[in-house]
Amino acid sequence: MRLLGFLLIASLIPADSKPSLPLAGIAHVAFRVSDLAKSREFYQKLGFEQSFEFNDPGRLPVSYMKVNDAQFIELYQRKDDTQRLGLMHVCYEASDLAAVQKEYVQREIKAPEPRKARAGNMLMVFPDPEDQTVEFTQYMPGSLHFEDRGKHLAELRVGSHLARATIAVRDLTAERSFYAGKLGFEDLGVKGGVRLRIPGGAADEIELDASSPTKTRIVLSVPNVERAEKELRRRGLAVQKDSEGLAVVDPDGAMVVFVPNGSRAH
Repeated sequence: MRLLGFLLIASLIPADSKPSLPLAGIAHVAFRVSDLAKSREFYQKLGFEQSFEFNDPGRLPVSYMKVNDAQFIELYQRKDDTQRLGLMHVCYEASDLAAVQKEYVQREIKAPEPRKARAGNMLMVFPDPEDQTVEFTQYMPGSLHFEDRGKHLAELRVGSHLARATIAVRDLTAERSFYAGKLGFEDLGVKGGVRLRIPGGAADEIELDASSPTKTRIVLSVPNVERAEKELRRRGLAVQKDSEGLAVVDPDGAMVVFVPNGSRAH
């Protein structure tokens, strides 16, 4: 009887259905900046403390600004003027990176086996159709991120959740197909753009934008936009209105947008 019930249930599952992926949302966004000290100061004005940094002799420094225990903004010092400023990549957190890698290989993505990164977490990196970096991480006990839990969380953070990041693309159709068809992101079907929800329990999103090759934009959620605006102005930041809420611009032109918690505006 149990076998019959199992077969009945199995027959109702579409043959081409794909298992859900154990992703937890955006882990970090990485920006290449012209002056790391100035960029760090800007994000500190937003209330984000530096969790840790790499500043080895002979190597360009990298600063890790903490949004919350699971989300960071990475700032990479530019080597010279030939390197483009702005978003380098978005990294997604996985609760089981090995399972994600196995599933993506099944989907004919050339996803390499995860490796241990310098900070002590597991990392998987591969290119999208435009050779832009797609990155996944799994936080591991003993890593710099893991050991910083509960630390460097300023009470006056203007926004404590990174809800969305914009990725500039050239071929919107190809990139949309890659993220929705291959990576399993959910196409939200919004008007006037392409927004996709990251699979898993979180509601974090990415936006694909073909309007400008240098567009850099992240969205942070806040409990109250009006209070956030007052606080930003009090800290001496130039605040501008945005179609979704309000925004400030970092030293290299990246736009940081603040929207109400749970907002799905577009």
